[in-house]
Parts: sequence; structure tokens; C-alpha cells
Amino acid sequence: MPINITMPALSPTMEEGNLAKWLVKEGDHVSPGDVIAEIETDKATMEVEAVDEGTVAKIVVPAGTEGVKVNALIAVLAGEGEDAGAAAKAGGAPAEKPAAAAAEAAKPVPAAQDAKPADVKPEPAKAAPAPAANGAGDRVFASPLARRIAKDAGVDVAAVKGTGPHGRVVKADVEAAIAGGGAKAPAAGAAPQPAAAAAPKPMSDDAVLKLFEAGSYDLVPHDNMRKTIARRLVEAKSTIPHFYLTVDCELDALLALRKQLNDAAPTRKTEKGDQPAYKLSVNDLVIKALALALRDVPAANVSWTDAAMVQHKHSDVGVAVSIPGGLITPIVRRAEEKSLSAISNEMKDLAARAKGRKLKPEEYQGGTTAVSNLGMFGVKDFAAVINPPHATILAVGAGEERAVVRNGEIKVANVMSVTLSTDHRAVDGALGAELLQAFKRYIESPMGMLV
Repeated sequence: MPINITMPALSPTMEEGNLAKWLVKEGDHVSPGDVIAEIETDKATMEVEAVDEGTVAKIVVPAGTEGVKVNALIAVLAGEGEDAGAAAKAGGAPAEKPAAAAAEAAKPVPAAQDAKPADVKPEPAKAAPAPAANGAGDRVFASPLARRIAKDAGVDVAAVKGTGPHGRVVKADVEAAIAGGGAKAPAAGAAPQPAAAAAPKPMSDDAVLKLFEAGSYDLVPHDNMRKTIARRLVEAKSTIPHFYLTVDCELDALLALRKQLNDAAPTRKTEKGDQPAYKLSVNDLVIKALALALRDVPAANVSWTDAAMVQHKHSDVGVAVSIPGGLITPIVRRAEEKSLSAISNEMKDLAARAKGRKLKPEEYQGGTTAVSNLGMFGVKDFAAVINPPHATILAVGAGEERAVVRNGEIKVANVMSVTLSTDHRAVDGALGAELLQAFKRYIESPMGMLV
């Protein structure tokens, strides 16, 4: 019996991925555990292992295909003693069309064809003729998502004309009905209500492009990472009530301790010769200080859910790392328990593998807070966007010499501005200020991070 190989879900949030490379070809024999393909998600490139034993009868989705949906058929295996040609025909036929459609949908479309003209309004969906009653009872064919959107908007899904396969009502049909004001489900005995004002919509692609002279630009298609970043940032800013707290931290004591610790680092033999066992950065000390501050102010080490507050037992600190095409946030788990040297070496390893897109999902998903440091670019201060499900993120600016007043006299000190972005549902102003004060204490009295 043919064995179907489908697009795996490599993380809980994965919906689609790019089939980057096949490591087998048709006719090859595979065993459980053999690496057969490489899949690119929005954050990493992952290897896919065979689960069953057999011969590769057919590769349905070619290497290089983008936007392959999770659970879409990508290949067919022939079982032991089974004819590969017959298995390819039997196993591939039912899912051939969906897989081909996924590959076709992933191809880039010229913007002029893809975008709708800005002055064209969607045509209201037409009500389908009422189904004739029969003994078996007719039902409306609609996707679960279409039904949920219709229910939330008060649209009678039975009155929406479906454009999906076999007349199935899909999301676009319901959205067209909502935009056109048609197919509303009447409430029994309810008086007519004035139409609600339409929510403002972003400019269409075509409207944006009309603002620029033809030939003055190139179109660069979004990859999965950029799409995911855009979606999550819109989600964060539209669902999380952000507020911001900023403090200045003096760095002279921290810089002195950092130099002392780096000078005392033991050496070890490597391929490049004798190298120090560690080399601490200011960011390593920032990670440790934030982790300890969350330990000291546990009420701020939380995540919001509608049902309950998630109270975390450890400080799992994500650190924003810039990579080609976007950024990723690898996580230092239990950072409050780790030494500065351990944090430093772990971050170097995570950052290197992040830039090569070799992180595992568990290395960048979750966490309880995050640090975003733009100080190395000379940025004085900024406010970062919270990364759900975190309730806080610390934006770190550059350390610079500034004039400070001590005992009525002007002195010069190295000062760093940090801004805490906070989810007001989970952390109130006074609690956020308490967390920042704890962080400031560790930065300005850094010996406390060593005990």
C-alpha cells in the first residue's frame, strides 16, 4: 500500500513552509530516521526524517517550492514488494491537485495583476437560492473559518454564494458579503439598525504603487520570515495596550567589573591558538541583570491570558538577534541561575546558529521577557514592541559619556538609557517601575550579579 509523505508541522505555529531541498530522489530506498528533505520555516531551516521504510515512488512537490501548506502531500513511498509506478499513481492521485495548487499559489504574482484597483469596491455576495427540503436534510458547505467570521459579523452563511470547490463558502466569500452589506442574518423581532461605519482599511497594493513613478522601483516579494514578523507586530500593537518607562543607568562600575572579569578569564587551546574561556559583553550583563530583576519582582514575570495570569517560575530571557531579512529572538533559559560566562558563551552559540537559521523551534519560542539592544549602532533610546506572549521587553540604548550632578557638582559618567515596554493588562505602572529600579540597581552595583 502506498505511503503518503505530507508537509510536517515543525512548530506549533507553522502553517506553511518552503520545500528547500530534497535529499533523496525517485527510486531511492529510505528507512525510518533517514533525512529526506530540508524545510524552511519563517525562522529556521529544518531537516525532515522519514518515518516509514520504502522506496521513493514519486516526488509531488519539487525542491524550491514556496508556501507549501502543512499536511499537503509532498511525496509518495512504495512499500516493500510494491511496484513504484503503481504506488505513485495510487498514492499521488488523490492529493495531486492540492499539492500542485499549493505550488502554484506560492509563485510570485506581478503586483499589477495581484492588487485590486483602489477605486473598485468588492461586489456584494449574492444570496444563493434557498435549498429545497428533502428527507436527508440539506446543509451548507462552508469552511470552519468562514462560519466563524459569518457568525461574528451576523451574516447568514446559508445566503452567501460560495466560490470554493463544489460551491463551498470560503473566507473571501463571507468577507465580500460583509463588505457589501448583504446576507445579514435577521434577528427575530429586532428593529432595523443603522449600518455600522466601515472600519478603515489600509491602502491596496495598487493604490500604493500609483504614488510612485513607473520604473522608479523594484518589487521584492516578501519571504515567510518577513510575513511572520509583519503579522506578529500587527497582532502585538493591535491587541496589547503598551506603555513605556525609561530610566538612565550609570555604567562606570559595570564597565570596570566587566574589564576585570575579562582580564581574569582563563585561556584554553583551540584551533586558532590560545583563546580566553569567555569574553563578556555589556549585553551579557544586561541579560543577567534583567533576569535577576524578574526574580526579585516575580509579579512582573508574567504572561497575560484571558482566563488567568501565567506566573513564571524562571527568567527565560529572549534576545533579539538581527539576521538577513529580519530578526529572531533566541532564548537564554533560566538566566537568573546561570553565571555571566555561561550566558556569554550560550549567547554567542545561539546568535551564530540564528544567523545560519539553524535554531530549533524550542530555542526561540516561548520565553518570559526579551532584550532588544541597539546600543552598538549608536542609538540613544527607543521603544521596542512586545513579543507575545511576553508582558515586557527592554530596549537598551548606547552607553555614552554624559554630564551628571553629584552633591551639587557636575561630573562626567557613562550613562545608558533603557526603556521598558509593558503590557498594561499584566503589569501596571508602579510594578513596571519597581522592575526597572531592580534592574538599575544590578547595573549600577554589578557585584550583586556575582553572588
